[in-house]
Amino acid sequence: MLNPDLVDRYQRRLGLPRPAAPTADALAALHRAHVERVPYEDLEIQLGRPTTVDPVESAERIVRGRGGYCFHLNGAFSALLQALGFDATRHVAGVQRQVDPEPVGAAGNHMALTVRTAEGAWLADVGLGDGLYEPLPLRTGTHRQGALRFGMAPSAVVPGGWRLEHDPQGSFRGMEFSPVPAGPEDFVREHVRLSTSPESSFVQVFCTMRRGADGFEALRGCLLVQVGAAGREDREVTDEQEWFGLLTGHFGLDLSDVPAERRAALWQQVHGAHLAWRAAEAAKTAAEAVAEPEPEAAGA
Repeated sequence: MLNPDLVDRYQRRLGLPRPAAPTADALAALHRAHVERVPYEDLEIQLGRPTTVDPVESAERIVRGRGGYCFHLNGAFSALLQALGFDATRHVAGVQRQVDPEPVGAAGNHMALTVRTAEGAWLADVGLGDGLYEPLPLRTGTHRQGALRFGMAPSAVVPGGWRLEHDPQGSFRGMEFSPVPAGPEDFVREHVRLSTSPESSFVQVFCTMRRGADGFEALRGCLLVQVGAAGREDREVTDEQEWFGLLTGHFGLDLSDVPAERRAALWQQVHGAHLAWRAAEAAKTAAEAVAEPEPEAAGA
């Protein structure tokens, strides 16, 4: 449970006063402020500094000007909502990545959050990066939020669960969650895997995302992706000063606890991974060009 002082600091981080009552409108305002102001990011993993999934620890890190990924963001947000009088429940969930051909069900790689107000039940998920801008009603339907479209329907693979279908422009295909309430302890094992395994994307690639009313912005390694009403724009950021300027200015990450020498090492790490990715993409393109048959041979 968050103490009153931490709740007040959390509200200041969101730029909002305490809501007068736990209504749907208040929930939507908190959700919008959270995804706009608190970035989705894996910086602590990239720095090799272990974290926990404890909601209080996550909330403390958020009020210091940082973010986290789903276990941190939804864990802290659920604790804030509960402290404000909302009926908020955590659920074991699973994100279907773009490379996953089939839904993964409630695989445990995500924490989902539902909230009940007098107006109904809602999926309130601030831990999906380029996901929801506002909560969605927990009933079958499609919804547009800026440039992104979402679908909500009962899950076909999780009995009693629900599936969120993501817009094709997003970084993942969908998310499904179990109807059973879960506690922080249900996410510890998967958190350790995601934050330490060499096969984890959080270990392999630096990432930060921020949602807005029109779309989202993401910095993956040295690739800045912006999706909004005007479409999608990708741009490489290979200047160290500009890269850190994006982190601290645009995405709002407080790096005051990262010494200069560690920042330099982080840049070398991220930029090196970006160059390796570029080389691999170039080699793949060259191999595909060689394998592609000549027009005459294809027509023979």
